[in-house]
Amino acid sequence: MFKVYHFGKLTSTNDKAKSYPEGSVIVADEQTKGRGRFKRKWSSAKGGLYMSIVLNPLDQPGYLTFIAVISLQRAIEKEFGLKTKLKWPNDVLYDDKKLCGILAESIFFDDSNKMVVGIGLNVNNKVPISLSKKAISLKSITKKGINRGKLVKSILKEFKSLYLFYKNKNYKKILSLWKKLSDTIGRKIKAVTQHGTYIGKAVDVDKDCSLILRLKNGSKKRIIEGDISALD
Repeated sequence: MFKVYHFGKLTSTNDKAKSYPEGSVIVADEQTKGRGRFKRKWSSAKGGLYMSIVLNPLDQPGYLTFIAVISLQRAIEKEFGLKTKLKWPNDVLYDDKKLCGILAESIFFDDSNKMVVGIGLNVNNKVPISLSKKAISLKSITKKGINRGKLVKSILKEFKSLYLFYKNKNYKKILSLWKKLSDTIGRKIKAVTQHGTYIGKAVDVDKDCSLILRLKNGSKKRIIEGDISALD
């Protein structure tokens, strides 16, 4: 299903992936203009794992982000025996620190519509001092260098398995798997959105992958996108 193309340095694997067909996987040793959600800069020093998977989406593209983070969680546990958790909507955490982020983007190129799922994983790279309280790398956890090529194969193996649920529109299964690994559900959450800031208990994720908060007054608030942080 997948064909991997490896590059030493790119501005962004997501940008490079625009001109590649479905099933292509773009991998770079480093990015000069890596980005996360809301066009934020993503630190992409040499030694990290930066990859983008090109897909032809069906519907409900939010589930591709969930598939990606579950794939990473599974691959990391199988390869290194590490227990990680998932933070809504797109982060993999270890000891409350960010190991990985996902950026899924719709791409319109040459009259075709594709979805590119970008993955940025801290592997052998040094995490900037400014981010040391929020982020961590696999090397700093395991105290040894990581074979990134082997890790790519492990991630893609997990992704391929989970992608079958997506193609068969078995979204309930994907949601169930995500919720079991969630570090968000059940916690008191502060959500900062374009429309305001909300504080409440995260009680669910709905069929559109939106986060559901129960506010202090008992009402429920649907968070479609935004930054969240745990308050407990």
